[in-house]
Amino acid sequence: MYFEPIPYEFYKYGTAYFWVHFGLVILGFVLALVTYLSQRVNPAPYGKHDQTAANWGPMIPQRLAHISSDAIPGVLWFALIFFLYSRDQSDKEIVNYVLFGVFLTHTVHRGIIHPLVMRYKSSKVALGICLGALVPNFLYHFLNANHIAVARYDKNYYYDLRFILGLLLFVIGFVINRWADWMLRSLRRTRGNFTESSGCVGYYIPYGGLFELVSCPNYFGELVQWIGWTLATWSLAGLVWTCFSAATFLARAYHNHMWYKENFENYPPNRKAILPFLY
Repeated sequence: MYFEPIPYEFYKYGTAYFWVHFGLVILGFVLALVTYLSQRVNPAPYGKHDQTAANWGPMIPQRLAHISSDAIPGVLWFALIFFLYSRDQSDKEIVNYVLFGVFLTHTVHRGIIHPLVMRYKSSKVALGICLGALVPNFLYHFLNANHIAVARYDKNYYYDLRFILGLLLFVIGFVINRWADWMLRSLRRTRGNFTESSGCVGYYIPYGGLFELVSCPNYFGELVQWIGWTLATWSLAGLVWTCFSAATFLARAYHNHMWYKENFENYPPNRKAILPFLY
């Protein structure tokens, strides 16, 4: 089977649309690098690391913040861009709509369902944290919606190994992420390994499955998702979003891992932060 390096038509080189799209892609790569460097030094102040949250502005309801930062750009904005940039619906292949549905599967759950069922440690979060997620999400979700709206994939691309393996990785990552989040929520309903003097009341050591290998399998699962997305779309838009996600997950997982080790004397010493056996 012939391997087509770029299995779709996109904006023509030199057009304004071309320069805007790929200019924003470059901006996205720069933002991913800045995000990793800044969060590697100082973790975003929410959850286990919310000691400095007061410096990030007024406090707002956490469920509202979560829905606003994830659902507005990830569901409403993404769908709006997809259909606004779909100038001729008849030119689209089923691949475009499959990719649209796959992305929404994640963002509807992450931005609507998850905030409604999540047991938050704190009912409030700083407004700055919400805005810090909202603004990048608008950028990256625009790029991905724009790509799958405009790209005219080859008619048989759904037989392409990149598309098949990409979707498979996305599903595997989604299942891992959902399972890990469910396990973390379940810990709040059971008695775990913590003491009042440990400084981590309400937190427990999770065990079982991928938790035996890494401290943050939820981040690992979502990273696998976006690697699959990049492979399935075969796009720079997907790659830059995966890089930004990795920048956030790697830095956040590192700080979570160190927090567990500092607060639990019996924390399993062989666990890694996010990548099994590696990091």
